[in-house]
Amino acid sequence: MIEKYQFGSIKIDGQEFQEDIFIDLESKVNSWRRKRSHTFEKGDVEKFLKKQPKMAVFGTGEYGAAQLAEDLRDFFQEKGIELIAKPTNQAIKDYNQAKEQGREVVAFFHLTC
Repeated sequence: MIEKYQFGSIKIDGQEFQEDIFIDLESKVNSWRRKRSHTFEKGDVEKFLKKQPKMAVFGTGEYGAAQLAEDLRDFFQEKGIELIAKPTNQAIKDYNQAKEQGREVVAFFHLTC
């Protein structure tokens, strides 16, 4: 579970991360880099989705500055994956709630702006 978030830092299961992250279906945390800093595109995420989740949560930054490109939105719609994109603090609440409910969820979190 995600325990704490503040600008530039996130704490998950007692471990602190200071870079953008992806959390897979098994709750493993991975570093997440993108082509463009504040735009999330299909190519930035599809390599992480070898196992198809039922839900994907995107944290768009402290102030919600990051945006989801249309190709990414279309990709999730075509796959039938529920998509949530909110400022990171709010997205964390949705992710934790989905995990508590036992849902098959992955998450992508931008930790700054």
